[in-house]
Amino acid sequence: MSKKDKKDKKIKFQEEIGELQNKYLLTLAELENTRKRMQKEKTQSLSFAIENTIAEFLPLIDNFENALNFANDSSEEVKNWATGFQMILSQLKDILHNHGIVPYHSVGNNFDPHYHDAVEIVESSEHAPGSVIEEFAKGYKSATRVIRPARVKVTKKTLEKNQSQIDKNENINESTEEENCCNKSEDKASCNHKEDENADDYTNDQATDQNTDQKKLRDENIKINK
Repeated sequence: MSKKDKKDKKIKFQEEIGELQNKYLLTLAELENTRKRMQKEKTQSLSFAIENTIAEFLPLIDNFENALNFANDSSEEVKNWATGFQMILSQLKDILHNHGIVPYHSVGNNFDPHYHDAVEIVESSEHAPGSVIEEFAKGYKSATRVIRPARVKVTKKTLEKNQSQIDKNENINESTEEENCCNKSEDKASCNHKEDENADDYTNDQATDQNTDQKKLRDENIKINK
């Protein structure tokens, strides 16, 4: 084997080694990406499972808060009981906070379908349309998604202007109907006048024909007498 053949063979081996190294590195990169993706999916699945489980306890927290609000106006014995329930509620909120789930404020903000669930819509001239003016249940969110949208009351534009426009249109329609009635009355009167004129003409024609017939009869009588 000549030196040239040995050199060519060596170059070919080096190229094959380079290709194998590239394939090895690509395989390692794909394995690493797959491992990271699986780890991310596992973390997301675990997080979603925890968040969905916690979401089922949110109505319980709402009931605790509502009950404690009423307890402030009760007797001392009830207030003592309320103190214990307040501690339980604080522990539940700590669990939410540890998992990154926090409530968010809604009153005074514009309605957002991603964060709010409109359970009541009212007309208001004091607030801009689409404003949240009351919150029936708090909304909760995590770092990645909304756990439960807030149940709120939302304003809409008043219908005063629309009602005035409707009244205006009704007045215009009434005026138009009155004009049409007047026009119809005038047309009817005109038709009656024409009918009266035609009747008078017919009566005059009959009278003329009758006078002509009488004149002919007189002439014939005169001839007979002669």
